[in-house]
Formats: sequence, structure tokens, C-alpha cells
Amino acid sequence: MTYFPDYRWERKRLLAWYQRSGRDLPWRRTRDPYRIWISEVMLQQTRVAAVIPYYERFLERFPDFARLAAAPEPDLLAAWSGLGYYRRARNLRKAARMMVEGGGFPSDYDSIRALPGVGDYTAAALASIAFGLPYAAVDGNVLRVLARFTAERGDTGRAAVRSKLGALAGRLLDRRRPGDFNQALMELGAAVCLPRRPECSGCPLEARCKAHQAGTEPCFPVKSPRPPTVRVERALLVIRRRGCLLLGRRGEQMKKLAGFWELPEPLDVVDASNKQRVGRFRHAIVNDDYHVTVWEASAQRKPSGLRWVPESELARLPLTTATRKALRLAGYDL
Repeated sequence: MTYFPDYRWERKRLLAWYQRSGRDLPWRRTRDPYRIWISEVMLQQTRVAAVIPYYERFLERFPDFARLAAAPEPDLLAAWSGLGYYRRARNLRKAARMMVEGGGFPSDYDSIRALPGVGDYTAAALASIAFGLPYAAVDGNVLRVLARFTAERGDTGRAAVRSKLGALAGRLLDRRRPGDFNQALMELGAAVCLPRRPECSGCPLEARCKAHQAGTEPCFPVKSPRPPTVRVERALLVIRRRGCLLLGRRGEQMKKLAGFWELPEPLDVVDASNKQRVGRFRHAIVNDDYHVTVWEASAQRKPSGLRWVPESELARLPLTTATRKALRLAGYDL
């Protein structure tokens, strides 16, 4: 017969710590599933500090799923511009339209999991936080905590290891307070059990953490080496004429950032002249490290595929993040 600890000590300690030390975040002040959903999707691949202003502005613009469902794509992308991974925004609108057709926000795990862009973690987080359902939410922070807590020697990039730790999260879960427990475990990973320098003295689980007992916290979680970063040189042109700016719009056939507006590159405007260097910035996307030089220039004619866009319209257009950075260097307030 297999013996599993009951984990009452861990639950009690963790929930008490969270009540004392949990950060005051805007999505933690509500049980509205729509608002919690927006926060969880924004937090995918994006830091909390960066999400907060976007979250508040997005909800001002789209306060409920009906407004989101009716959003024109340029408005949707403009509200998301700067957060990256724009498929998330499009999936939000698809899901909102499903809610309009279905008559409301789904309230069970399977229906939430069926929404576009919602995976196991997001479905569990929504089900537990908004509806009090007993599903363990396992994100990267939780995997790190559990890998150290058990001194898991398997590679957390492997599905079998992630499944093993997910099962442990399910046994740990406080079924009376699943939403609070999930947030407490995520908070522990985000604020205390840090990737490089865990602050073990502030951890409520320190006394039973196997990695801490062995003094091997930095060795966990075990991960395969990341692919090397590739440096890419780019140049962008800021070309103005009579209150307009020369821009191109990415076609719907593009795999990335379809529908977004961007500054041209030198190959797009072969007769560009009077170039003056504005500055440089770095822009990282996954394993590509872009080093971008921004030039102000002139053009005698408008090349095919580009448009003169009134500068007064820039604030409402979905612009690529690189274009926003370049325009800020050139003096635009975006």
C-alpha cells in the first residue's frame, strides 16, 4: 500500500504565510471570472509589474466579455500592443464571442478548458480562484517550488516529470480553499523561491524542503540547456512628410503580428536619402537578440506596400513593439 503524507502542516503554513505576505494585486481584489481570466492570460509570458498597467487599461476599454467580443481587431491589438504574443489577444476575443453565443462565462473546468487559448494551468487557476473548484494550478513558479521541495532530479522540461509534480500539487491542494492555496503556491515561487537566489529564510516550507535540507537549492529545478541566443542586426527608418509617417501593415498571411503596423527597413525604401542616426536599442524575442539602429530619412516617393499615416492616428494603431521603441527614440510620445 502506497503511503502519501496528508500535507496538513504545509497547507496551514503556506496559507498563513500568504495571508500575511501576499502582494496586493488588482486581480486579487475580485472574484469576477472575466477579470481573473484577463489577468491570467496577460500573465502568460509576461512579468506582473509589466501587466498591471495593461490590465487596468484593457478593462477600461473592454469591461466585460460582450464588449470584448464586439471589439474591432485594430482596437483589440492596439490595447494589447506592447504585451507581445498577440495570439493571446485574438484568442481572448474568440473566447468572448463563444461566451456571448453561450450566454455567459463558463463555470466548470471542462468548459473553461475548451476556451481558445486556455490550457490546463489557466483552466485550473480560473476554476479554483473564480469558482472555488478543487483543481491544482501548476505554472513555472509552482514547478520550481515543488522540484525543490521534493529534490526532483528529473528534467522539468519532460512531460513525465511535469505530470509527476502536477500530481503532487493535486495532493497538496487545500480543497476547502483551492483558489487561495493555488495563489499562495504561485506567490511563493514568484516572491521567495526565486530561480537564482531563493530566499529560504522567508519560506514557510523551509523546514521540510529537501533541497534546502541538502543545501542544493540552486541545483533545482533540473532543466535542459537553452538554445544559444542569436544576435540579429536591424535598421528602421523614420520618414515623415506633412504630418504623416511612412508605415507598412503586416498582412493577414504573416505568421507573426498579422495586422500590426511597423516602420520600414532600408530594403523597403531603396531611395531613402538624408539619413541621420537617431539611436539604437535592443529587442529580444525568444532566442533572437535584435540590435536595432533607428534612422531619420527622406523619401521622394511612397514605395509599394507602404502608406502615409497621419501622426495623429498613431496612438490608436496597433504598432509592433520594435516600432514603438524606435518612435520613442525619435521623439514620439507613445
